[in-house]
Amino acid sequence: MISSLLENVRVAFGGLLSNKLRTFLTMLGITIGVASVTVLVSLGQAVDGFVRQQFLGLGANLIIIFPGENERGETQRLTMDDYRSLSDPFRVPDALEVMPQVIRNNIPTRSDERQTNGRIRGVTANYLGVRGRELLAGEFFSVQDVDSQARVAVLGIDTAERLFPNSRAVGEDIRIGDVRFRVIGVLTEIGGTPFGGNEDDIIAIPISTALTRLGGERVLTGARAINSIVVQARDGDSVDAAAQQVRLTLREQRNISFRAEDDFQIFTQTDLLATSENIFSLLTIFLGIIAGISLLVGGIGIMNIMLVTVTERTREIGLRKAVGAQRRDIVYQFLTEAVLISLAGGGVGMALALSGALLVSALVPDLDVSVQAGSLLLATAISLAIGVFFGIYPANRAAALNPIDALRYE
Repeated sequence: MISSLLENVRVAFGGLLSNKLRTFLTMLGITIGVASVTVLVSLGQAVDGFVRQQFLGLGANLIIIFPGENERGETQRLTMDDYRSLSDPFRVPDALEVMPQVIRNNIPTRSDERQTNGRIRGVTANYLGVRGRELLAGEFFSVQDVDSQARVAVLGIDTAERLFPNSRAVGEDIRIGDVRFRVIGVLTEIGGTPFGGNEDDIIAIPISTALTRLGGERVLTGARAINSIVVQARDGDSVDAAAQQVRLTLREQRNISFRAEDDFQIFTQTDLLATSENIFSLLTIFLGIIAGISLLVGGIGIMNIMLVTVTERTREIGLRKAVGAQRRDIVYQFLTEAVLISLAGGGVGMALALSGALLVSALVPDLDVSVQAGSLLLATAISLAIGVFFGIYPANRAAALNPIDALRYE
């Protein structure tokens, strides 16, 4: 059995090498398909891993509250009263920290040297712990700074380099709009976030200062609106309990009736991460299907060439049958050729996929693109399956030829 298989492989190699250009062009579809599917799946996995790390970099065990709409479709803004209600340890006992946030973008900001459009973040003194940030230089503002509406600022590293390219930022003054602030610290680099934007290009100031000095929308009571509230649960196991406590507290704070819907939105890190993973999984599958079309085209190419080969070798088939070759011998011979073409194309495709993964990793260091052993085994299995599936019809057609008619064929 083994000797017969080896003989089939030897004869198949001889036939393929006798038509090198045709063999190469037939392999090309499988090569492109295997390389595309492998690279796209690996890239999807790498992007998914990168986004997961970005979510974890937002801070640990976070619950984020955003404004929502009431039953009349009116947007209900969050206020500092909502923040204070959530800060009550008796009402939200599973909350470790609570931080309100005010966002003001594209505010003209300048130093003595440069000017930029500032991305302002009005936060409380617990910002570093909640968001998992660290200081590169200087210090962060204190609770007293927040209470006194101090005009102090902590810069992201990109903002600091833009405003003070030739000097140390800490201790210098900047103007945000028409208000002068003293820079007291610079944050370490963190990069982008899953929500977009560059978190290294921000200016953190006391939220009280942002509300009084930089203006903003007011609610019906006259209070200034805030953009969001971030709650840090005590640990991963208490996130769901804390989210439920937040929901009940806000409904009570806002006098929402039993049957009415929430007029705010609550998201946990787990919810956001699960949504992100679902999106990227569907995108990876979709891209894989698109790339898989080339595998289908390559398989059809193999079938077409094998049918041509059967026609060209009709007399050979007749001669082999005349000297005693069985139907299965003919089937195995042509099926072996189809499988060899497919496996060779798949092998070249896997080599290109490995090279592509290395290239992407070199160009985008943040993405850990690697071709897993499982992906290589899957690509090999797909190549083998394509060779068998698209080669079986030409092989059966060859085996079904009448030996007398085959010997007469010109």
